[in-house]
Amino acid sequence: MFFTSHYSPFTSHKLLEIMARSLKKGPFVESHLLEKIDKMNSSGAKRPIKTWSRRSMVTPDFVGHTFLVHNGKTFNSVFVTENMVGHKLGEFSQTRVFKKHGSHTAKVTK
Repeated sequence: MFFTSHYSPFTSHKLLEIMARSLKKGPFVESHLLEKIDKMNSSGAKRPIKTWSRRSMVTPDFVGHTFLVHNGKTFNSVFVTENMVGHKLGEFSQTRVFKKHGSHTAKVTK
């Protein structure tokens, strides 16, 4: 049974995590990224492709290319390998920076 009433134990965000994209639709890739890949493959050029599309899935056409994926502040360089196929570009460009837990002082280290 699909939860459609207001008594649903899932929030809309939780439903999105549970439900995957339909196989009949295929992977989602921004059309402008596919055009850039095709253009670079035909010309043989190897330069980074700047993109804000973190939601695009990595396809086998992307292998061997470098993407500059935006993380909200800067562009992180991502070189695509065969192991990355099926994942999304945003998974390889972290949006949060982990500093450290607590601080170590001279009093603690004694």
